[in-house]
Amino acid sequence: MFKVGLTGGIGSGKSLVADIFSRLGVPVYISDVKAKELMNSNAELIRALKQEFGNDIYNGTELNRKALADIIFNDEQKLNRVNKFVHPIVRNDFNSWTEKHSDAKYIINESAIVFSSGLHQALDKVICVISPLELRINRVVKRDDTDKESVEKIASQQLSDEERKEKSDFILYNNEEELLVPQIIKLHQTLIQLAL
Repeated sequence: MFKVGLTGGIGSGKSLVADIFSRLGVPVYISDVKAKELMNSNAELIRALKQEFGNDIYNGTELNRKALADIIFNDEQKLNRVNKFVHPIVRNDFNSWTEKHSDAKYIINESAIVFSSGLHQALDKVICVISPLELRINRVVKRDDTDKESVEKIASQQLSDEERKEKSDFILYNNEEELLVPQIIKLHQTLIQLAL
């Protein structure tokens, strides 16, 4: 099974690119969405998070995402603790999901943290979506109804575009100057050939 990572900074257009690949018939695993689902459904993960951060981290069976964000946003050690619990569960889920799509020419795992989580080591290739920082910030402010400072803080905690470019095999530019869909279709054809 040929596995491809899809990454990029906040607001770069990862979800849009993932959606286009999906429309081309490529199975796409959205790590962030699955992580959120698993934090609400995986008993082992729920138990570990409650044990580490207290029962208040859940409202009944639902993760209190704001409470968790407040705990980890300014504390790298606590963020690392959460990741230590979440990443292995998500990775196992991805592996099971991959087996169910064994007939696909290739699959994509979309994740903002392909490199920082070590996921790239289990992938054959990595695609990075690049978009100018100011454009990314404006997109997220509009999309999430948030303030510029919050988005800038998140962006500053992520790998830079230069670091991502250096580590990635393919770059897609989502910058309002270059058409995105033709880039994706061309890359799709390349990935089909590589997967043979």
